[in-house]
Amino acid sequence: MDARQLEYFLAIVDHDGFGRAARKLHLAQPSLSQAIAGLERELGVPLFHRIGRGVVLSDAGAELVAPARQVLRDLRTAQATMDSVKGIQRGRVELVTMPSPGIEPLGALTRMFARHHPGITLSAEAAFTPDEVVAKVRQGACELGLVGTSGPLRPPGVDVLPLEDQVFVLVGSPEADLPDEDPVPRTALGGTRLIVSPPGSQMRQIVDDILASGSDLQIVAEVAHRTSILPLVLQGVGLAVLPAAWAPLARRAGARTVRIDPPAYLHVALLSRAAPMTPAASAFLATARTYTPVDHLA
Repeated sequence: MDARQLEYFLAIVDHDGFGRAARKLHLAQPSLSQAIAGLERELGVPLFHRIGRGVVLSDAGAELVAPARQVLRDLRTAQATMDSVKGIQRGRVELVTMPSPGIEPLGALTRMFARHHPGITLSAEAAFTPDEVVAKVRQGACELGLVGTSGPLRPPGVDVLPLEDQVFVLVGSPEADLPDEDPVPRTALGGTRLIVSPPGSQMRQIVDDILASGSDLQIVAEVAHRTSILPLVLQGVGLAVLPAAWAPLARRAGARTVRIDPPAYLHVALLSRAAPMTPAASAFLATARTYTPVDHLA
């Protein structure tokens, strides 16, 4: 078993089949199939079940995913460490982030990091739930993860660096009938038209709690892509409950924001692998340790 075989195996997993994986790897599909067949012979177990023209992971294949990612990650870490020793100021920080932390503090962290490490590239993948971020970091798909949760997070096998708490705000277009109070009592939101995210997010939970209290809120749009919420607010479709990270961007676009009473907070933290990291990721983590929480509503 070698690194090339593991890379091919993970490409099939990540791209849902041999055909897409072969195109991504710029490899002929028969060559890819032959390499995986050799890996299966060496391991003595099938890694995929062939179903029609598609494949699904076998139980053995599912067990191999995390160790394979770890092996390839450790090899990249070793290479990057040697490059660092040679004084090569380059590399790549592989990070996964939820939408709101992906606005701030990711913006500020990237600015701080790039100032001192201009030759290093930041690669930020998207995730929508804390579980997704934890899984990607724990499995080695990404070295770092920005997460926003309703309370402190302590996942096993992952180190957690708390960064800031963002209060949730009500955001409306310049023409919207936004309450004058700041903060606005939740009980004063009756009759409000709201744009929300799907069930499962903290933003949605706040709205559901208000609805459960008997308020006659109206959900006019349910949007999976969080980046679409603010444009809909600016179009006057409705109001939205968003973390304070969105407030500076919303205000620059002409929207208005008010706090909600009682308040709710998004706890933002940076997750890192409890294992050796590349010098680039270690440098980003060191930068994050110097981050000072910001009042995004100031």
